[in-house]
Amino acid sequence: MNDSVLPHLNAALNVASFTLLVAGFYFISRRRVRAHRACMLGALAVTGLFLVSYVVYHSQYGSMRFRGQGFVRPLYFSILISHVVLAAAIVPLVAVTLRRALGGDFRRHRRLARWTYPLWLYVSVTGVVVYLMLYRFYPPR
Repeated sequence: MNDSVLPHLNAALNVASFTLLVAGFYFISRRRVRAHRACMLGALAVTGLFLVSYVVYHSQYGSMRFRGQGFVRPLYFSILISHVVLAAAIVPLVAVTLRRALGGDFRRHRRLARWTYPLWLYVSVTGVVVYLMLYRFYPPR
């Protein structure tokens, strides 16, 4: 077992990203564009920090073996696979959504954000679920 704090930091960064995304949606639904922009750029920064921390951790320690048995095992891998696939897909979606907003193309930004936002939320939440299953519910020995 390793004693790295990075998995715990990664989970906290996912929670922060989720919180900023929800706050950003709240603000834009009330036409508070500056607050929305600040939250979304904050979510992007937190997600960037997560990606750096994730790569550093896995380059040092590799992958963690899931120790759960029985019905929870296929559940874990279903969550993990969907998380990984959507995490890879969200990167270009966020980039294009951001580019459209910064370029002032708000009509196309909104159209793409309707897909980007829920997927980004899902990736943030399932990142925390994977962490909990790996390190809290079925911790390494």
